[in-house]
Amino acid sequence: MKIVLQRVSSASVTINGHVTGQIRGGLVVLVGIEPADSPEDGEWLAQKLVKLRVFPDDAGPMNRSVTDIAGEILLISQFTLLASTAKGNRPSFNLAARPEHARPLYDQFVAQVSAALGRPVATGEFGAHMDVALVNDGPVTLVIDSKLRV
Repeated sequence: MKIVLQRVSSASVTINGHVTGQIRGGLVVLVGIEPADSPEDGEWLAQKLVKLRVFPDDAGPMNRSVTDIAGEILLISQFTLLASTAKGNRPSFNLAARPEHARPLYDQFVAQVSAALGRPVATGEFGAHMDVALVNDGPVTLVIDSKLRV
């Protein structure tokens, strides 16, 4: 499982003209799921995500987590994170899990992050075409891969 997280001052996701999720300050998290991913990958990422210190403290350094600042999280499924661009000019998505495997893991990840955060998270809709708007704060953008836990 791979995530891209962005520290934001606000964000929203709109589907067919309707806002389905929005947050004030916190994290937008794009989620890509691979065929070899399991619930354990999601649990590890959920714990890492809510404890990761990417928000400044009073002295300035990034010493606070989304939990510490009572921030919000917006999760967006995004299979394109797993694109291969090695050959030609059209991305291949063969490394992304098929929907029948990815959807249950994404739904479980939403539950895992909500449990780790201690409150519900905002989401988009799995498989939908979404318009995601955000104000990146910093900017701070990180990529975390559950297979690279070293």
